[in-house]
Amino acid sequence: MLDADFFRRWMTAAAAAVDREADRLTALDSPIGDADHGSNMQRGFRAVRDALDKEPPATPGAVLTQAGRLLISTVGGASGPLYGTLLRRAGKTLGDAAEVDRRQLAEALRAGTEAVMRLGGAAPGDKTMIDALVPAVDALGDSFAAARDAAEEGAVATTPLQARKGRASYLGERSIGHQDPGATSSALLFAALLDASDTEAGHE
Repeated sequence: MLDADFFRRWMTAAAAAVDREADRLTALDSPIGDADHGSNMQRGFRAVRDALDKEPPATPGAVLTQAGRLLISTVGGASGPLYGTLLRRAGKTLGDAAEVDRRQLAEALRAGTEAVMRLGGAAPGDKTMIDALVPAVDALGDSFAAARDAAEEGAVATTPLQARKGRASYLGERSIGHQDPGATSSALLFAALLDASDTEAGHE
């Protein structure tokens, strides 16, 4: 079972992953976006990490809800509302339970992903974060590792696509050949989830 400590470790691991990959995220964003995805995500997840360290929420749902709220308020551009919606909706779906299992987490993230799709109007194949989130959530019922792999494969698979949503869609065919930065940062979120689960196993 996954408790609030696990979810705090997940968000801390996500902040570390974004720190490591911030330059890469910005490089991916440069040709098809505003060249600020890395710095924006870095600012947001650092705020999440610091807040969770200062006043740790008591339940998994509260951790995700607080993280989502902070991302909305600190991340610039479209990424803040999208990531914030993902985590807030997932947190609300988990409710007040003190512990949840992996399948409950998968269903909560599915609800969050669907909320992101409604907010952004994006579907799989539109070259957005949805292309990593949907396969990752589908695979999460199998294992954390399967979700990480599916998210990474989904992110890489955005490279040959033409963007149909977001800033990159303004480029038309010129968006082809570039991996989507939002899908890439979404894959980092699931890599961090696996890291947190490995840490959990190490505690047992």
